[in-house]
Amino acid sequence: MDRTALITGTTSGIGKAFSDKFAQEGYNLILVSRNESKLAEQAHKISSKYGVKVFEIAIDLLENGSVQKLFDTVEKMKLSVHVLINNAGFNECGIFLETNLQKEIDMIRLHAICTTEMMKTFLPDMIKNKYGRMLNMGSTGSFMACPYNAVYAATKAYILFISKGISAEIKGTGVSITTLCPGATRTEFASKAGINNTLLFNTFVMSPDMVAKVGYKALMKGKASVIVGLYNKLLVFSSKIMPSFILNTCIKLMFKKR
Repeated sequence: MDRTALITGTTSGIGKAFSDKFAQEGYNLILVSRNESKLAEQAHKISSKYGVKVFEIAIDLLENGSVQKLFDTVEKMKLSVHVLINNAGFNECGIFLETNLQKEIDMIRLHAICTTEMMKTFLPDMIKNKYGRMLNMGSTGSFMACPYNAVYAATKAYILFISKGISAEIKGTGVSITTLCPGATRTEFASKAGINNTLLFNTFVMSPDMVAKVGYKALMKGKASVIVGLYNKLLVFSSKIMPSFILNTCIKLMFKKR
């Protein structure tokens, strides 16, 4: 049976790596992004290279009603979503009193509200079909408060905990929700947030392909969450036992520009 994966934020970084990974595994794809031209280019490359069906939906998930519009579009295409990767996201990083409020509100909207809407909208059909795999994008910041990255980490903590709660609710339905928690990854994400020249993004930085590979494996196994990489696992473990004033000092150093 042909299976289809819907992936958001696909034209670069981890989303692009997931698109390639699922195509390699023989999945048909529904690629979702704001940039219509990049989306068309990506779809052509993937379909030509892997011989899978690739459907494009250009949509801005920050717009009100966008998730329902996305769902309705998928239904009109007469497609079933077997795997859903909620990857779309960005960061507004810096001193809280100096960062852009509207960007932070948009970040909360995209990470927290949109992810919630995606689960509420797409899970019922998965449960009805008794099969589905959903991956929500967390972070090592899901596990700790982060000075200079406070709003971002808070949105990722929300994603981790709501995903774990709902995952427990739907256990036994044939559907699972996995939260993928990578650390610093070599993508456009850091440069767009202005943090590519920090210690964090110059130490133990992982490739998007590795993150997608680990995420895919955990997703197929139905794991509730996975932290990518030994360094990041040690970082999260340390955050649970380290006094907060030491942890906060370490995090501040990680976000200090070189």
